[in-house]
Amino acid sequence: MNSVVKKLFVCLMLLAVVTIIGGMFTASAETETKATNDTVASESVESSSAQATEKSGKAFGSGIAIGLAALGGAIGMGLAAAKASEGIARQPEAESKIQKLFMLGLVFIETAIIYALIIAILIIFVL
Repeated sequence: MNSVVKKLFVCLMLLAVVTIIGGMFTASAETETKATNDTVASESVESSSAQATEKSGKAFGSGIAIGLAALGGAIGMGLAAAKASEGIARQPEAESKIQKLFMLGLVFIETAIIYALIIAILIIFVL
């Protein structure tokens, strides 16, 4: 179990690094846009660059939302499958009950991932 926690910690740290790097690129793009807008002073350039920054922010946020949901769901499903297999191995006579609970748990995990997908779609198209 300790190795699973270590792997999860490493994945979260990598996600944090990617988020920070993405934020730096967005900030540098905004700085370049402001410098360009100061020299050109055109409203069309401002609006198009603002829209591009907004779209990239939406895409980045949606990607993080889906990525975290998929990561959490995959870890949860893997642990559930491992524990269900272990339970069936220890008590073969309780196989049908364990399978029912296992499938119910997988449905709830998958539902959470689908909710994250719906939220990501709403972020991209509605907000």
